[in-house]
Amino acid sequence: MKNKKTKKSEKLIGNVFSGGIKSIFAIAAVAFLLYIFTFYIDGEMGMILVAFMAFAPIVSLAVSLYARNRIKISFNCDAYVKKGSNLKVTVKAEKTGFFPLAIVELKLKVSEVFQEDSKIYRFSMIGEDKKTFELEYKAETGGNGEISVEKVYSCGFLGFFKFEAKNNFQPVSIGVIPEIPEIKTSSQFFRNIADVVLTSDEEEDNDTMMLFSSNTTAGYEHREYVEGDPLKRINWKLSTKKDKLMVRLDEAAASAQPLIIFDLFRKGDSDPKDVISDEEKLIQSVFGLLSALVRQGIACTFIYYGADGEIFSENIDNPDYPAQLLLKVLAVKVKPDRRIDTDKLDDSICACIIASTDFGEGISAITKNIESPDNVSLMGISAEQENLTNFPMWYLDGDNNFKMV
Repeated sequence: MKNKKTKKSEKLIGNVFSGGIKSIFAIAAVAFLLYIFTFYIDGEMGMILVAFMAFAPIVSLAVSLYARNRIKISFNCDAYVKKGSNLKVTVKAEKTGFFPLAIVELKLKVSEVFQEDSKIYRFSMIGEDKKTFELEYKAETGGNGEISVEKVYSCGFLGFFKFEAKNNFQPVSIGVIPEIPEIKTSSQFFRNIADVVLTSDEEEDNDTMMLFSSNTTAGYEHREYVEGDPLKRINWKLSTKKDKLMVRLDEAAASAQPLIIFDLFRKGDSDPKDVISDEEKLIQSVFGLLSALVRQGIACTFIYYGADGEIFSENIDNPDYPAQLLLKVLAVKVKPDRRIDTDKLDDSICACIIASTDFGEGISAITKNIESPDNVSLMGISAEQENLTNFPMWYLDGDNNFKMV
């Protein structure tokens, strides 16, 4: 059985042989033309051309070999782009040595959220130290994207030979912003979460009332309800006594907040082209629900992976913050086979929503730390998604309404 080193050597020999055949034909064609010119047209000039053709490849070979480690490629573009629009990228190539770069062959690579680009770019840097040009890539799917250098070659002598550059070219991360749907607050899923929060707040008010005399309220400033006020801030007990709706002005930070666990899971053996649509769907569902909850005055705790690989827990209580949080999530590259870690989660939550692209084998890594299974729901991507848990699973349909499987 052949080892990896042998296979690698055979592949290299095959590439050299394939490229060598092309070069042999090209050199043979040039030699034939020189022969015709020297012996049948102009012998003196032909000998000069022969000397030049013998000397030029040697010089070109030396320059190309020297220049292959002195090519620097960098990108300049926006960090985020909306889905459906074009990302403008400025590519800058620089040489760090004295010797010129006769021909640079560059092939870039964009991740699956962008429209595929297989073009090869060739340019010369003989009389200049740097060269810039602009490219455009269409953003087709929401999520985290990347632009990187796939191959760079230093070419010489009319392209007869080329050498791969060995520099470490840094990729650029770009977040593609999907359209976040406006969730219908009339959906059963949304009402379930709101009911749990309201019930938890009432229980908390009951506990708080024990600390005050019969002539006091639960420690809040109140005013009469005005249309548009969040329902969460209505003090139902006080409203019953006064026979009109009263809302709390300086609401204390309540411990009764729904917890959203964002598990953007991708199997290691899956093709990114096949899963990015599901990942986009989950992002849209999660942030649609999060925005709807916060608009209704229901603050949430959001758990997610940050760009540095750490798990962050953020309290979302401002209607403007979900859009900022979305940018943080889109800046994180999806790491295959990584589940969200719930070992340090606080169990004192009123409702828990686990949002994931996969509820199959391995989901127990998240659910095993949930000691109180009541009021736990799953948020998936479709009715066909596998669910190996005993928790109810919901998904967002085409009408922006959550449905239970």
